[in-house]
Amino acid sequence: MTAGVQALAERVRSRTVRVSDSIRATLDTITRHDKDLNAVTRVLSTRALQSAAAQDAFLEAGGTPGPLAGVPFGVKDLFDLEGITTTAGSAALANTPPATQDALAITRLIRAGAIPVATLNMDEFAYGFVTENAHYGRTANPHDTARLAGGSSGGSAASVAAGLLPFSLGSDTNGSIRVPASLCGVWGLRPTYGRLPLDGVYPFAASLDTIGPFARSAADLHLVFAALATDTPQTAPPTESHTGTLRVARLGGWFAKNLDPDLEQGITRLMEHCGTRQVINLPEVERARAAAFLITAAEGGNLHLPRLRNNAQAYDPATRDRLLAGALLPAGPVIQAHRFRSWFREAIHGIFRDYDILIAPATPGPAPLHANPILTLDGRPVPARANLGLFTQPISLAGVPVLSAPLPCQSRHTDTPTPDMPLGIQLIAAPGQEERLLSLGIKLEKAGLLGRPAAQWP
Repeated sequence: MTAGVQALAERVRSRTVRVSDSIRATLDTITRHDKDLNAVTRVLSTRALQSAAAQDAFLEAGGTPGPLAGVPFGVKDLFDLEGITTTAGSAALANTPPATQDALAITRLIRAGAIPVATLNMDEFAYGFVTENAHYGRTANPHDTARLAGGSSGGSAASVAAGLLPFSLGSDTNGSIRVPASLCGVWGLRPTYGRLPLDGVYPFAASLDTIGPFARSAADLHLVFAALATDTPQTAPPTESHTGTLRVARLGGWFAKNLDPDLEQGITRLMEHCGTRQVINLPEVERARAAAFLITAAEGGNLHLPRLRNNAQAYDPATRDRLLAGALLPAGPVIQAHRFRSWFREAIHGIFRDYDILIAPATPGPAPLHANPILTLDGRPVPARANLGLFTQPISLAGVPVLSAPLPCQSRHTDTPTPDMPLGIQLIAAPGQEERLLSLGIKLEKAGLLGRPAAQWP
């Protein structure tokens, strides 16, 4: 298993480990252990080893290491990497020209000292919550390979959860970071809409798309986000100075139904630790989820319509049909969805005049089985693929930052069929308050209320 972000960067800075040796070890780990996980689509061996050798030479010459010195990472296969075709998980893009430069987010991480080593599996064109890809196969959950990893950034979450990589990059339109982070038991961040650059990232629905990192601890996630959020790497470590006395409330109503009993208990413990019983019921949550569906379908469908007209057979049939349906939506409902979105966003932003943090579940419970991908909602079985975003999709409309955090390992109820599978929550803050979220995450992890160890893989 690879070391965490901070631990590995400190070893590189102290010269107790050579970057080249660390990168070789990571590449070897991926080669030996990903075959049953299927999180990785391409290994960037030549580029990674050349970057490692250059960084070793720089450090040996007395150069000042960056905050992510020598740390390997992987990227969801919709980030541009110079010289490589960006497939966005689809055979439809297999013959497009290679990227001429790295995505800006990757450039920022490299400036901080990190080294890209792999591209990672995803739902085709980021349209899904399960990472079952007709072209690249299914990514398994490292805690139980018979279960879903979540998506669409499933390879990004699973590679970190399995200890193949210290951190990774994913994207989140309606929950594609938060859902797999929850199911795989890692930390993930959906930043404020527009906070991180999308240059060189293949789009899905531009008015909702965000990118963000995955890591195994809140402190590691904080360090990576700091590098992503600026063109000038900062060497100062994360602190807890942004927490103070926070006004915390739980989202009720829609967000309090259909919860796994251990998830309910974990949220209750968090509320008790924060010294509050305050519950907020957001207005019109079901309409918000419907609006997110409409906007995503319409924008995604229209983005792909020209290619669908000429090369529809190159798409996964399930993705193709949803994109075509979205492209055929009449303008009226889509316009109404955007109008509703503005109203809903203002309603949530208004709540942050009285509260600093909102707590909600990330998914209703643990990862469903691949062979029986079903959730039980209101006593009825429903398809997991369409409903794993039940709690993430409405929040996406508001454009606010959301930290997906794993609950500690639970003493599961004796009647549950999923012993010790991860459960995750969302911590939600006002726009621009990522530092507050991450600092709170660090504090709650140290208190033992959030966080869980990596999967025992393989």
